Amino acid sequence: MGLHGYGRADMSDLLLTGGRVIDPASGFDQVADLHISRGRIAAIGQNLSAPGAERIDASGKVVCPGLIDLHVHFREPGQTKKEDILTGALCAARGGFTTVVCMPNTSPSIDNAGTVALIQDRVTRAAIRVEISGAMTKGIAGEELAPIGSLAKAGVVALTDDGHCIQNNELMRRACEYARMFGLPIMDHCQDYGLVTNGVMHEGYYSAMLGLRGWPAAGEEMIVARNILLAESTGTHIHCQHLSSAGSVRMLREARGRGVPISGEGCPHHFTLTDSSIAGSDTYWPGDGKEQAKRWFDGVTPPTWPAYHTHFKMNPPLRSAADREAILEGLVDGTLDIIASDHAPHTESEKDVEFDDAPFGIVGLEVELSLSLMALYHTGRMTLPALLSRLTCNPAKLLRFQDGRGTLTVGGVADVTLFDPDARWICHRDETASKSKNNPFDRWAMQGKPLVTIVDGKVAWKG
Repeated sequence: MGLHGYGRADMSDLLLTGGRVIDPASGFDQVADLHISRGRIAAIGQNLSAPGAERIDASGKVVCPGLIDLHVHFREPGQTKKEDILTGALCAARGGFTTVVCMPNTSPSIDNAGTVALIQDRVTRAAIRVEISGAMTKGIAGEELAPIGSLAKAGVVALTDDGHCIQNNELMRRACEYARMFGLPIMDHCQDYGLVTNGVMHEGYYSAMLGLRGWPAAGEEMIVARNILLAESTGTHIHCQHLSSAGSVRMLREARGRGVPISGEGCPHHFTLTDSSIAGSDTYWPGDGKEQAKRWFDGVTPPTWPAYHTHFKMNPPLRSAADREAILEGLVDGTLDIIASDHAPHTESEKDVEFDDAPFGIVGLEVELSLSLMALYHTGRMTLPALLSRLTCNPAKLLRFQDGRGTLTVGGVADVTLFDPDARWICHRDETASKSKNNPFDRWAMQGKPLVTIVDGKVAWKG
């Protein structure tokens, strides 16, 4: 259960004992104690003594830096019937996240210092650290640059028009040049409108079978190629958000191999699901696949859902099995060095319409760690330290945090996550801190569960 209210519990000293302490940034990985005092990491070692400290038994569990998600939508201001900063922050805490970055596609959009200040006032009451990204263009309309200098001074940690994509390449180039002047990374939603047009799902076999308008992978890949060229020519770091196609991963791998300042993220839904899920559960687990699913669910009957279920509609769309495999491979080899949720809440009434008319997006913060563990760690593809780097030190490095976030550095801020990588549980979409329940993983069996989320040395949530 979560703590009462959204504030953090008042504890000055904590001692986590006997856990497997993993700090991907330093390579530390051993059973040890971790002492937190006055909001800082005080010591890591064997048999630590901390008289008067609140003790948390971490035996058999993993202690790691607080998880960081640099891509969430908390819908405030203007769309708080879906989510707000306080409910979104509690979702993040329940998922083991201590820092998140809110996207600027709100109403009004976060394209000026005044809106940043409004959100910063709300953030002070949140359960975790909520950082803010600023829009690259006014009204995220892709027509005129936002006041990037004043946004930087107001405290945004990145620039993005997420939810939209600048189509004018010259304008994007100027945005890159200004971002570099003010030391901000750009995070880009890669979508060529001329290719995507009004597509609603991946263009392929299942779009043809279901009679739905297709969204070609080239619609993403065209902008990824553009961003590689601009990152190389301007020297600005461009981070490609929620990549979904094999072609995108292939281009990114080549560009990073020759030193281009470009990066990308993978989302759990893109490395777990495929476009076949939109045709219904009978298609997703056909024949022998259903028997395999029963074994994977450890005796739990796999969930069922109908074709055209709008909880499987997202942007970019779920793609083919080959694309899903490419995203997994990209995460394993470091081509994609960050995992993010793209937590995008929508109300029941918005999603309970025909597939063509439903908004894109799903919630994901509360299942992100579990899905990542199942797809990458429990399959033997990645070690725990490697996986956790995609959720801790790598996003911290991109965002240029200087306070120790993403690490367990002695003297750094005490943002810490305690989780059980083997805990089994069933996800129920009603059991959430979010105002919205657009979760495609309803009734899925999960493995791996957050237990305690510590922010600034205080318990923000305890399961």
